[in-house]
Amino acid sequence: MDFQHSPRVQDLQQRLTAFMNEHVYPNEHAFNQQVKEQRWKSPAVLETLKAKAREQGLWNLFMPDANYGPGLANIEYAPLAEIMGRVFWAAEVFNCNAPDTGNMEVLLKYGTEEQRQRWLIPLLAGEIRSAFAMTEPAVASSDATNVETSILRDGDDYVINGRKWFITNAMHERCAIFIVMGKSDPDNPNRHLQQTQILVPRDTPGLSVARPLSTLGYYEEPGGHAEVVFDTVRVPKENLLLGEGRGFEVAQGRLGPGRIHHCMRLIGAAQRSLEFACKRVEGREVFGRKLSQQGSVREAIAVMASKVEMCRLLTLRAADKMDSEGTKEARDLIAMAKIMVPQLTSEVLDMAIQMHGAGGLSEDYFMAEAFNYARWCRMADGPDQVHMMSLGKQVIRQYSN
Repeated sequence: MDFQHSPRVQDLQQRLTAFMNEHVYPNEHAFNQQVKEQRWKSPAVLETLKAKAREQGLWNLFMPDANYGPGLANIEYAPLAEIMGRVFWAAEVFNCNAPDTGNMEVLLKYGTEEQRQRWLIPLLAGEIRSAFAMTEPAVASSDATNVETSILRDGDDYVINGRKWFITNAMHERCAIFIVMGKSDPDNPNRHLQQTQILVPRDTPGLSVARPLSTLGYYEEPGGHAEVVFDTVRVPKENLLLGEGRGFEVAQGRLGPGRIHHCMRLIGAAQRSLEFACKRVEGREVFGRKLSQQGSVREAIAVMASKVEMCRLLTLRAADKMDSEGTKEARDLIAMAKIMVPQLTSEVLDMAIQMHGAGGLSEDYFMAEAFNYARWCRMADGPDQVHMMSLGKQVIRQYSN
């Protein structure tokens, strides 16, 4: 594995960093104020920044297909996502935000030409937002085969009934399309062939948002998370993705890159919190000495720096294996990153918060919101325990033969 990024990636790193310094960090307060005033509408400052990013060619950097983006490999995109992750909402400035990135990859990989023209092109342009609806409140959705939402054929249509929750982006005024996972063949003896995924436009009759949902008190406007009801929602058969019974296949293809993207962004949050902590302890005095001269503080900083670097190296290793051997073959390293990066990032952020005193828990600093993100990432795209169960099985098989 080559740890030296290519000249092209280094150039993008420099340009992204300059953009963040000039446009994003100075607007963190303005963004927070504007979303409080209008909640589920995209704030004006965000739209201004998106236009600037697109003008500068810092757009759709996640897209591996060179026909639709810069065609970067995972190992090339990783350091760029890390820079974006330093501010929770910054990825959207560059049209690299979840769940839109995963949904765009699904449409590109599994969608028909008509589906791509109708939904992928506007998403690539940043004109609309999207949602991915899989998790349900009534069942243990950590086992995706448990989903109970029904997607049943009725002539030339499919009829959808069910309830989903923690559906990211569902609250956004521009959320125009839902990718919904449900069961079309619940009696199939193969539990992984019971599911189907289908496209449901936001304005389809019977689709309604029951309520917004917060995580640790954060509503994460303007996209948010929501509980969504599908009450006899009817869509044409042309909205089917890939085919009946192939929903689990689509989900696996979607979640691999998405999991590693979250890890990449979390490293940015962890790195920034380390930098904040170093500046804080150098500038504060307690008991007649700088905090930075306290032995316990130096030990904490050392541990934080080590954890950040461990996260970075593990994520880069996973990205490299995805590029060289494919997502399926890299599932062990993807699982390791998905387990460890959110956990270690949470620990680094917690230590940075402690060094900032009560202020670290407030909106005056970014750490509390970043901690919320890191904590819910331990649930998103599958909870830790599911990845541990799968990874443990792989490791035992590898070394017990």
